[in-house]
Amino acid sequence: MNHDDVEALRRDNAAWRLLRADSAPLVLSFLGRVFIEQNVRAIGETELVSLLDDALYDLNAGHDPAPYPRTPKAYLDTWAAPEAGWLRKYYRPGSDEPQYDATPSVEKAVGWVATLRGRSFVGTESRLNTVFELLRQLAVGTETDPDVRLGQLEARRAQIDAEIEQVRAGVVPVLDAGSQRDRYQQFAAMAAELLSDFREVEDNFRSLDREMRERITGWDGAKGELLEQVVGSRDAIAESDQGRSFHAFYDFLLSRERQEEFTELITKVQTLDAVSAMSGGDKRLRRIHYDWLDAGERTQATVRVLSEQLRRFLDDQVWLENRRVMDLLRSIEGHALAVRDSAVGAPELVTEIDGVSLDIVLPMERPLFRPQTVAKIDSEHVAPGEVDFDTSRLFDQVHVDPARLTAGVRDALRHESQVSLPDVVAAQPLDQGLAELVTYLSLDDPRFRVVVDAEHTDEVRWMLGDVERVATVPRVTFVRRSGSSPSDLTAAPSDQIAAPASHAQPEETS
Repeated sequence: MNHDDVEALRRDNAAWRLLRADSAPLVLSFLGRVFIEQNVRAIGETELVSLLDDALYDLNAGHDPAPYPRTPKAYLDTWAAPEAGWLRKYYRPGSDEPQYDATPSVEKAVGWVATLRGRSFVGTESRLNTVFELLRQLAVGTETDPDVRLGQLEARRAQIDAEIEQVRAGVVPVLDAGSQRDRYQQFAAMAAELLSDFREVEDNFRSLDREMRERITGWDGAKGELLEQVVGSRDAIAESDQGRSFHAFYDFLLSRERQEEFTELITKVQTLDAVSAMSGGDKRLRRIHYDWLDAGERTQATVRVLSEQLRRFLDDQVWLENRRVMDLLRSIEGHALAVRDSAVGAPELVTEIDGVSLDIVLPMERPLFRPQTVAKIDSEHVAPGEVDFDTSRLFDQVHVDPARLTAGVRDALRHESQVSLPDVVAAQPLDQGLAELVTYLSLDDPRFRVVVDAEHTDEVRWMLGDVERVATVPRVTFVRRSGSSPSDLTAAPSDQIAAPASHAQPEETS
């Protein structure tokens, strides 16, 4: 520690500032008695003002002028101000009454002042044993050589066996009164330090929360990166040495067997004559493990509250972002209305939206596969049916002769190398409607080819009675094959036509 570090602590540290304050005796005695000695973590303003008023009355009694002339509320406001930092003032959810809690700086100042008082007995043996035990745990716990580890365990077992034999022989070593007071004094000091550490751990969590809020407020990057950093910071504090130690200690306290063992041990120890004469049966130490539990629960509750507040803070950020989007939309609508009213005669502004919703098809809406049933036909035992039905439709069939159509195409190709389907139909009107038209598409002749252009369409017209029918079909062109002469197209069609006959019920469209 150098001069600059000490100077910075003297200037900025709240505990040092408290020790230098003129009202330090009042602050240390009052806050130490209310918050530290009683392990109080939250007290309402009304009750705290009443307690301070009583304390001021006792301190000012018999003095003229009074050493503390200000009102209790004025003192509390000063102690809770950022310039002092000795009290934390906050509000509980659903309550409008301020709550107060001492800061870790007060705890440190009270503890340091308490060490200034002289002690009639200063034990050193127990602390030396503690130092050796800690060193032994470090050395044994980090040893990786199995042989060395086994040697250490065997040495410890030999020591325990020697003690067992000594006890069996009737020699029972007992701690003398000085050793009892030494160890109890160390236990009391460590128990008080442990309790004060909870307040500092809680304060560290609050500092982390403030840092994250500041980062969220000034964040201008992606929301995913922000959430990753926030969650990472939470995990970092939980996985830090402080976080792991706190959770391990809290889990240890939650063990019912450990609590019962601690109660039994502290009760037995406080009945010892040496300890009872020194502590006077300190009831607070008898229940110190309950104070640890209470302080640990408050720290856990603080973490939960901070997490909930952080989540609401993030929700507020999302709400503000949505509100900004809505403001932009309203601004666009306003500009659109202004353009509509002022742009008379201007080119029409049109935009198209492909779709405003998604077509969602659930997997269960799809039909299941159904295997086809093969009907077995038995034509050897045909018997008249018993059901009476109209059989006239069996004879209402249309037969299109492809040879006649092929002859018409050949006749057209005698004068041209290619001819379109509408020209063929115009020369030979359709007598059988759509069925005859479809048959043209399936003609197969060695003298010409049927070329279908799917990218272009033609309209084919014919008359069915007094009604004109129109069909839109792909462009069909009959092209004379190479090597075919017009004289070849005059051959009798009966031995050259291979196109199948079309048997279809005509369904004409208009």
